Amino acid sequence: MTALHINNSKKTDSSLLNFIQEQAVIGTWEFDLESNSLTWSNQTKLIHEVSLDYKPCIDTGISFYKPGYSRTKITELFTNCVINLEEYDVELQIITATGKEKWVRAIGKPIIVNNECVKIQGLFQDIDEKTRNSKALAFKEEQLRLTFENALVGMAIVDFDGRWIDVNKSLCKIFGYSKAEFKKLTFLDLTHPEDSRIGHKAIIEMVNGKINFFETEKRYVSKSGKVIWALLSTSIVKDDSGEPIHFVAQINDLTQIKKSTNKISKLLETTERQNKRLLNFAHIVSHNLRSHYSNLDMLLDIVKMDMPETTKNEIFPLIEDAVKHLGETVENLNEVASINIKDEINIESINLLDSFNKVFSSINALILEEKTLIDIDIDSNINVRGIPAYIDSILLNFLTNAIKYKKPNEPAKIKLRTTVKKDYIILEVKDCGLGIDLDKNGDKLFGMYKTFHNHEDSRGLGLFITKNQVEAIGGKIKVKSKVNKGTSFYIYLRKDE
Repeated sequence: MTALHINNSKKTDSSLLNFIQEQAVIGTWEFDLESNSLTWSNQTKLIHEVSLDYKPCIDTGISFYKPGYSRTKITELFTNCVINLEEYDVELQIITATGKEKWVRAIGKPIIVNNECVKIQGLFQDIDEKTRNSKALAFKEEQLRLTFENALVGMAIVDFDGRWIDVNKSLCKIFGYSKAEFKKLTFLDLTHPEDSRIGHKAIIEMVNGKINFFETEKRYVSKSGKVIWALLSTSIVKDDSGEPIHFVAQINDLTQIKKSTNKISKLLETTERQNKRLLNFAHIVSHNLRSHYSNLDMLLDIVKMDMPETTKNEIFPLIEDAVKHLGETVENLNEVASINIKDEINIESINLLDSFNKVFSSINALILEEKTLIDIDIDSNINVRGIPAYIDSILLNFLTNAIKYKKPNEPAKIKLRTTVKKDYIILEVKDCGLGIDLDKNGDKLFGMYKTFHNHEDSRGLGLFITKNQVEAIGGKIKVKSKVNKGTSFYIYLRKDE
């Protein structure tokens, strides 16, 4: 009866030991120096991913350790255990029988008889998942630490009393304090007195769990006493149970932006005042000068009717020419001013080919007279955004210019084609005429009263007005030209979807 009880007790102990080994993924091993034999428990074999009938030896046991540090280290510790009777407990990597790398904890303890090691007994634990998770967490923490420390914006960890727990290099640079100096101060110590209450309500709401984040602009004072405008972004950090731990603050220095913004505001105010003066000038051009011209022209007519004898001299024709040129100038300036004084312009969808056909009909006699050759490649489905009168004027000006500045004794050759580029329809108007020296005249090509050829009808206003019209409807103009080869204008017009 007693023997049966003992056997049952041993079975119970063995079952309990196996249960512990399986649950903790811990195996046992023993090396007998006298018989030079190594034994592994079943759990140790499972960790190595070998069969349960596998027979290990000391050499194969060590060969499972990953070459390099792990194998060198276990060899050193095992040898030291045998010779110097020292225990070891180490975390290393093995490569299992199936080729899987695995982190293990290896423990060895010498069994000593007569001051000599006769056996080494140990434990072998699979800690791969725990170790990998731990290393991944450590890597993420290191990344966060480096991100925090090297961020271009100022960053800080602040406790609920406003004391600085940690600050990064950028914040030290912004305020002029060292990390050690920061820790002697509070958040409130660096806040501008007039802004001390900004964000106070939000902080209380974060602590009470109503919000997790807030952002505001406020002022601070640096170590040198300089006022710093900053964008403050604050988040609250909580533990696993949801209890607040501390705040994380980002402080982005806006001082230069504020200064630039103020400078821009002043420039805009100045520009607005100047624009008002220019607008007044445009009204004068549109109304007052035209009135003066009309008065002068009317007075000349009266003189010719009432005092014809005074017109029969060399001076009167000169006066008439001067008044006539004044009238032309007023009309030209009025045309330019009419584009720029409009506060609102009604943009609509315009079929480009229809506009061309209308302009073509209006100058058909000129085209026939000059024997002009026109090659048209405009998709009938292309619509642009613009003002019909402007589009007509733009097309008319480029077509008549191409005819006007053709090569002597040759018919004008004009090619029009369209391409699509993102939000624009690009209308290319190409001629084979006199061309323009862009190196010499490129910077003044679209200037007022700029002419580049000795033509009797040249006023130097066509390209100036056309450029203003194109820009008024959201477009732009580019040009390529070679003298005696011709010119290509690229008119970018807003595409109508």
